[in-house]
Amino acid sequence: MTFSVLKCPNCGEEFSINRNKYTCDRCGDILDVYHHDMEYSTIAMKGVWKYKNMIHPEIPNSKIITRGEGDTNIYRSQRISEYAGIKNIHLKHEGENPTGSFKDRGMTVAVSEAARLEFNKTLCASTGNTSAAAASYSALAGMDSYVMIPGKNISSNKLFQAVSYGANIVDIEGDFDTAMADVKQALEKTRDFYVLNSLNPWRIEGQKTIIYEIMEKLKPDFISFPAGNLGNTSAFGKALMDLKSLGKIDYVPRLVAIQAEGASPFYEYMHGNKNSITPVRAETIASAIRIGNPVNYKKARRSIEFSNGIVERISDDEIMSAKRVIDRSGIGCEPASAAALAGVLKLRNSGVIDSGDTVASILTGHLLKDVSFMPEYKTLEVSDIF
Repeated sequence: MTFSVLKCPNCGEEFSINRNKYTCDRCGDILDVYHHDMEYSTIAMKGVWKYKNMIHPEIPNSKIITRGEGDTNIYRSQRISEYAGIKNIHLKHEGENPTGSFKDRGMTVAVSEAARLEFNKTLCASTGNTSAAAASYSALAGMDSYVMIPGKNISSNKLFQAVSYGANIVDIEGDFDTAMADVKQALEKTRDFYVLNSLNPWRIEGQKTIIYEIMEKLKPDFISFPAGNLGNTSAFGKALMDLKSLGKIDYVPRLVAIQAEGASPFYEYMHGNKNSITPVRAETIASAIRIGNPVNYKKARRSIEFSNGIVERISDDEIMSAKRVIDRSGIGCEPASAAALAGVLKLRNSGVIDSGDTVASILTGHLLKDVSFMPEYKTLEVSDIF
């Protein structure tokens, strides 16, 4: 029978899942959730919780907080194929989740765990999407939500979501990394809050299901996605490790993590001879990946190395060019999401990806998440159309 522990990926120390401290007591690294004797099996639930036995087998069904997240659509478009120069390119749209981003997948698992541990207050730092998901799922669970938000670095649409769901907004000076430091400081003073940022390994368990769904429907050579705080990078490699160890896949697709040039500490870390990541002051039009000091960089490196993956970076102009194509294809996405396609185009042009390869690109957020960059348009007179 499968049972779960918290395990340090660095030193191997194991801890009970009944604690809510997610760093190792011995070496300080961020813990993983590890499932002993895991088997690949699904249950009669929708979306993320279809994979309950692989993400949280021990949680009672009565504690699950869900809005039916997951099971998002995969799209193909002639326009996008021509743009990327790749016939078999597929876009999986995580913006179709309940609060409009992939964060709902991790949040359903993390907030369910908070309910299992009988917390009544949650806390997170956020540039937007995390706050929206945390506020929604906390409210659904009857918990008070507190979000630390860098007020000058958040889309008003995302802030509107958090406020509407009843979150207590803590406005701070600085950027996401400042907010994350404040969360860590708060944890040193009190354990009254259940933290919902991606240093919480239960978030990673929920986000694994994106890869489970892709691998059930496609056989991609590459899987591309935007990379900010590196929760998805960590989760996707972990999911592939699961599937490979369980014999569900006979090969490993290459993960392609795409950063914005102005927020690319992971790119610098992976392409340099460094033992640790060097934080940067993040600046990019793509607010969802405007993160200069990602907490999950060690787990993310593990994922890239396991999949023989790629870390690339692109300019804001490249991001917006790709976004325009995705939007005009009738699919749409927020700016950060378009990094997944922009990175594929760059790698296609450099010959890393071939025109005959199969590519799955993950769009992480909905078109309406950030409308501060309204495209130019012209109006017509009635006489112009007759």
